[in-house]
Amino acid sequence: MFGLFKSKSEIEKLQKQYEVIMKDWHRLSTTDRKASDLKYAEAQKIADKIESLQNK
Repeated sequence: MFGLFKSKSEIEKLQKQYEVIMKDWHRLSTTDRKASDLKYAEAQKIADKIESLQNK
């Protein structure tokens, strides 16, 4: 209850976005290879951002 109004950190927001994109990537991997590759590249960019923020 005390965390109800706590704002999420930048890393938490990026991790949630990464999870959503990876779900899309997995769904697309069976139907559309090109779109799947684009989603994976987008997820990798977000993973790089997360890693750079964690190393600060």
